[in-house]
Amino acid sequence: MKTIDELVDEGVGGKRVFVRADLNVPLSGTTITDDGRIRAVVPTIAKLAEAGAKVIVASHLGRPKGAPDPQFSLAPIAARLGELLGTQVAFATDTVGESARATVDSLTDGSVALLENLRFNPGETSKDDAERGAFADQLAALAELYVGDGFGAVHRKHASVYDLPARLPHAAGLLIATEVAVLRKLTDEVSRPYAVVLGGAKVSDKLGVIDHLLERADRILIGGGMVYTFLKAQGHEVGNSLLQEDQIPAVTEYLERAKAKGVEFVLPVDVVAAPSFPDLKNPVDTNPLVVGVDAIPADVLGLDIGPESRKLFASKLADAATVFWNGPMGVFEHPDYAEGTRAIAQALIDSPLPPAGGPPAFTVVGGGDSAAAVRILGFDENAFGHISTGGGASLEYLEGKTLPGLAALED
Repeated sequence: MKTIDELVDEGVGGKRVFVRADLNVPLSGTTITDDGRIRAVVPTIAKLAEAGAKVIVASHLGRPKGAPDPQFSLAPIAARLGELLGTQVAFATDTVGESARATVDSLTDGSVALLENLRFNPGETSKDDAERGAFADQLAALAELYVGDGFGAVHRKHASVYDLPARLPHAAGLLIATEVAVLRKLTDEVSRPYAVVLGGAKVSDKLGVIDHLLERADRILIGGGMVYTFLKAQGHEVGNSLLQEDQIPAVTEYLERAKAKGVEFVLPVDVVAAPSFPDLKNPVDTNPLVVGVDAIPADVLGLDIGPESRKLFASKLADAATVFWNGPMGVFEHPDYAEGTRAIAQALIDSPLPPAGGPPAFTVVGGGDSAAAVRILGFDENAFGHISTGGGASLEYLEGKTLPGLAALED
């Protein structure tokens, strides 16, 4: 996989370089509520601009239905990107149309433009190779070189991620190079003990990664909404908590495999529950109830791991040399149910030297809601070894899958 450093050494001055970024950030109206993914791609864009390239940035945002939709416009992102780069970013109001061509034609050496949402064109996400390829041809006509740096999208076989690199000389951006190096440290070059913390809503979203990590991890800690399927599989009643009954056989099999392989499965011993799901837009006190996992009332649902579970989980992370965390422990957006997620983040920061006086633990926050939670709860991002920009991409890599966007960047 060629790196951006090699590309720059070969000379990018005066050349049009297409950068596929992942600027899929959360918005409240036109206000960006978490700009982490924008900040993550700035070093690549800045490096190209400083080398004199004409930089064409492109990304998706949300899930528009293959047609323009104002609520998914990248216009607010163009403004924020310009602030972070310290320069004006030209904005094209379409992807491959008249505005895109005119905007690209107006670029000077070292300047930057952002195209409108790639998913406003149906060819971007089409499952038809010809339709996707035709859109990739139009994108390729805008540029001379391609840099893939949208790690959060590399697990998608989309035109700008998979088909476009085949049409232009290509290289991996700084972010993708970093993400791949981190994931190798979680799969091929692991320092032990290796602990994995998994949360989030649905156990079905994590089956593949659990299956793969059973062959690699020393401990797997489970929280979030997905934990209630595990608790049910152990014979506990879970009240009105989120439950995927059809996944109980798979969960039972994983618990048995873990025991046979000597992999420690750690589940909560208590949870924070309430009669109903909280209103996240009006976070008033909901009178949460702390109960043991063997005493969850029938008329409540679990919304976070409890105080004793927080202590337990922290103790299981204290001597880890490597920690991968993906998925919040509860409804962290509400203050009554944020403490479990806060405790995991703090445990990663507090990880002492592992046995035998080795280096500090290598801690990875696996993107998605986990990364958002770290920022929303006010933690210093530099206190973690790495915060990924791609939750789904990270999980699929850890499952052992081939990611189309990475395969496309191979020489």
